[in-house]
Amino acid sequence: MNTEEFAVIQTGGKQYKVSEGGLVSIEKIKGGKSGDYKKGELISFDKVLLVDDGKNTTIGTPYITGAKVNAEIVEIGRARKILVVKYKQKSRYLRRNGHRQPFFKVKITSIK
Repeated sequence: MNTEEFAVIQTGGKQYKVSEGGLVSIEKIKGGKSGDYKKGELISFDKVLLVDDGKNTTIGTPYITGAKVNAEIVEIGRARKILVVKYKQKSRYLRRNGHRQPFFKVKITSIK
Protein backbone atom coordinates (compact mmCIF):
# COMPACT_ATOMS: atom_id res chain seq x y z
CA MET A 1 0.00 0.00 0.00
CA ASN A 2 1.32 3.44 -0.95
CA THR A 3 1.57 5.81 2.04
CA GLU A 4 2.62 8.97 0.26
CA GLU A 5 2.20 12.27 2.07
CA PHE A 6 -0.01 14.84 0.36
CA ALA A 7 -1.60 18.18 1.09
CA VAL A 8 -4.39 20.34 -0.32
CA ILE A 9 -3.41 23.99 -0.80
CA GLN A 10 -5.36 27.03 -1.93
CA THR A 11 -3.88 29.64 -4.27
CA GLY A 12 -5.34 31.84 -6.96
CA GLY A 13 -8.89 31.02 -5.89
CA LYS A 14 -8.38 27.32 -6.65
CA GLN A 15 -7.48 24.25 -4.60
CA TYR A 16 -4.71 21.84 -5.59
CA LYS A 17 -3.76 18.40 -4.26
CA VAL A 18 0.03 18.33 -4.05
CA SER A 19 2.61 15.77 -2.97
CA GLU A 20 6.34 16.11 -2.40
CA GLY A 21 8.31 15.97 -5.66
CA GLY A 22 5.22 16.52 -7.80
CA LEU A 23 4.73 19.13 -10.52
CA VAL A 24 1.65 21.37 -10.40
CA SER A 25 0.53 24.03 -12.87
CA ILE A 26 -1.02 26.91 -10.91
CA GLU A 27 -2.40 30.35 -11.67
CA LYS A 28 0.12 33.15 -11.93
CA ILE A 29 0.92 34.84 -8.60
CA LYS A 30 1.44 38.58 -8.34
CA GLY A 31 4.93 39.41 -7.13
CA GLY A 32 4.04 42.28 -4.83
CA LYS A 33 6.63 44.98 -4.13
CA SER A 34 9.63 43.01 -5.43
CA GLY A 35 8.10 42.47 -8.88
CA ASP A 36 7.11 39.26 -10.52
CA TYR A 37 8.69 35.93 -9.64
CA LYS A 38 11.53 34.47 -11.71
CA LYS A 39 12.25 30.93 -12.81
CA GLY A 40 14.11 28.97 -10.10
CA GLU A 41 12.77 31.04 -7.18
CA LEU A 42 11.44 29.37 -4.05
CA ILE A 43 7.89 30.15 -2.95
CA SER A 44 5.82 28.92 -0.02
CA PHE A 45 2.09 28.40 0.32
CA ASP A 46 0.67 28.99 3.81
CA LYS A 47 -3.01 28.42 2.93
CA VAL A 48 -2.95 24.68 3.61
CA LEU A 49 -6.41 23.12 3.90
CA LEU A 50 -5.51 19.47 4.54
CA VAL A 51 -2.40 17.39 5.27
CA ASP A 52 -2.32 13.57 5.11
CA ASP A 53 0.85 11.65 6.02
CA GLY A 54 -0.52 8.16 5.39
CA LYS A 55 -1.61 7.56 8.98
CA ASN A 56 -3.00 10.84 10.29
CA THR A 57 -5.15 13.37 8.47
CA THR A 58 -5.25 16.99 9.64
CA ILE A 59 -8.08 19.19 8.38
CA GLY A 60 -7.97 22.97 8.84
CA THR A 61 -10.78 25.31 9.82
CA PRO A 62 -10.35 26.74 7.18
CA TYR A 63 -6.52 26.63 7.21
CA ILE A 64 -4.03 24.64 9.28
CA THR A 65 -2.02 27.02 11.47
CA GLY A 66 1.73 26.54 11.12
CA ALA A 67 1.48 24.31 8.04
CA LYS A 68 3.49 25.32 5.00
CA VAL A 69 4.17 23.88 1.55
CA ASN A 70 7.44 24.93 -0.11
CA ALA A 71 7.88 24.88 -3.88
CA GLU A 72 10.32 25.90 -6.60
CA ILE A 73 9.23 27.60 -9.83
CA VAL A 74 10.21 25.35 -12.74
CA GLU A 75 8.51 27.12 -15.63
CA ILE A 76 6.63 30.34 -16.30
CA GLY A 77 4.47 30.37 -19.39
CA ARG A 78 1.11 30.85 -21.01
CA ALA A 79 -1.47 28.17 -21.72
CA ARG A 80 -2.97 27.36 -25.11
CA LYS A 81 -5.24 29.95 -26.65
CA ILE A 82 -8.90 29.80 -25.67
CA LEU A 83 -11.20 31.00 -28.44
CA VAL A 84 -14.32 32.92 -27.46
CA VAL A 85 -16.92 33.18 -30.23
CA LYS A 86 -20.18 35.14 -30.06
CA TYR A 87 -22.53 34.38 -32.91
CA LYS A 88 -26.15 35.14 -33.71
CA GLN A 89 -27.61 33.49 -36.76
CA LYS A 90 -29.42 35.42 -39.50
CA SER A 91 -28.25 38.79 -38.14
CA ARG A 92 -24.65 39.01 -39.44
CA TYR A 93 -23.31 39.11 -35.88
CA LEU A 94 -19.96 37.33 -35.28
CA ARG A 95 -17.30 38.28 -32.72
CA ARG A 96 -14.11 36.34 -32.16
CA ASN A 97 -11.77 36.85 -29.22
CA GLY A 98 -8.78 34.89 -27.93
CA HIS A 99 -7.07 34.61 -24.56
CA ARG A 100 -3.92 32.92 -23.22
CA GLN A 101 -3.90 32.40 -19.44
CA PRO A 102 -0.49 32.78 -17.73
CA PHE A 103 0.62 30.01 -15.38
CA PHE A 104 3.44 28.86 -13.08
CA LYS A 105 4.63 25.27 -13.15
CA VAL A 106 6.00 24.54 -9.66
CA LYS A 107 7.78 21.55 -8.16
CA ILE A 108 6.80 20.78 -4.55
CA THR A 109 9.95 20.48 -2.41
CA SER A 110 8.55 19.95 1.07
CA ILE A 111 5.35 19.75 3.12
CA LYS A 112 5.65 20.95 6.72
